[in-house]
Amino acid sequence: MNLSKLKESRLRRKFEKMLVNLPDVAPTSSSVIKSVGILTTDEISSNVDFKKEIELVLGIRHSKIYSFRKFDKNNSISYKHFSEKDVNWQGDFVQPNIKVFLEEPFDLLIGFFESNHLYLEKAVMLSASTFKVGISGVNSKLYSLEILEAPSQIQSFLKELKRYLEILKKVKN
Repeated sequence: MNLSKLKESRLRRKFEKMLVNLPDVAPTSSSVIKSVGILTTDEISSNVDFKKEIELVLGIRHSKIYSFRKFDKNNSISYKHFSEKDVNWQGDFVQPNIKVFLEEPFDLLIGFFESNHLYLEKAVMLSASTFKVGISGVNSKLYSLEILEAPSQIQSFLKELKRYLEILKKVKN
């Protein structure tokens, strides 16, 4: 077993222990959404300008996106990407850019990835956001609201998201 597999196995066990201690109902804020954080994979963010789509549909100006991409020596350090190398063996994020992103108290955090992903799930869990939304079937303990939609159907996902946010009075019609 190589070191990266060993590290991931250790982080997975630690993450699952933390997940057990999370409350069944995530605490939420009743405030109107003014800022949005987005966590996704590099494959999704490179195909679609997800940040622009969110700003158009929700009518919000302040949004930030952070994407996970596999570590490659040729990739430069980016304020929009993180990799498995940015998480230490204790499960803490060590790159300053992702730490600042996770500490920012967004009114809405969108976890836009379709399958279990240790590093993205850990980032969602550690985020200081007050309302977290994600794709159904990933990890229901992490989100206040889950939407059943395929990541390829971005417009449909955003339409559903806006509808639910209007019902909850988090955005204006």
